[in-house]
Amino acid sequence: MSLVRFTNQLPGFFDHFFDNDLFDWSNRNYSNTNTTLPAVNIKEGKDGFEVEMAAPGLEKKDFKIELNGDMLTISSEKKVEKETKDEERFTKREFSYQSFSRTFTLPNIVDEEKINARYQNGILKVFIPKKEEAKPKPAKKIAIA
Repeated sequence: MSLVRFTNQLPGFFDHFFDNDLFDWSNRNYSNTNTTLPAVNIKEGKDGFEVEMAAPGLEKKDFKIELNGDMLTISSEKKVEKETKDEERFTKREFSYQSFSRTFTLPNIVDEEKINARYQNGILKVFIPKKEEAKPKPAKKIAIA
């Protein structure tokens, strides 16, 4: 995860926009099975970061979330195989296999012990809280002695 700050300079905005991964359809936007990777939104709030991943059609048991050092990996593998009887013959049978893996580098301001996730309505949400010392503090008045 990285934080990007934009200035009020319009040309700088357009340079960033056209250099963005949106226009990069190299293998980085595809999984090992040559399917597109789930779209991700990352929101930062005062208490932490929220990663939202669009993954409809999956169940929460299909996901694996691992933390290795400062690397958070969200992956899934799902096979759908229909059982056939011995006497059945078919001329066409389509298998269903989906897999992906997305890895994010976490900043050192997160509290790794309190990361939690939930899956609802096709969206996986992973909340990554900030350490108390990294949260913004309200303005403090300092008395003059």
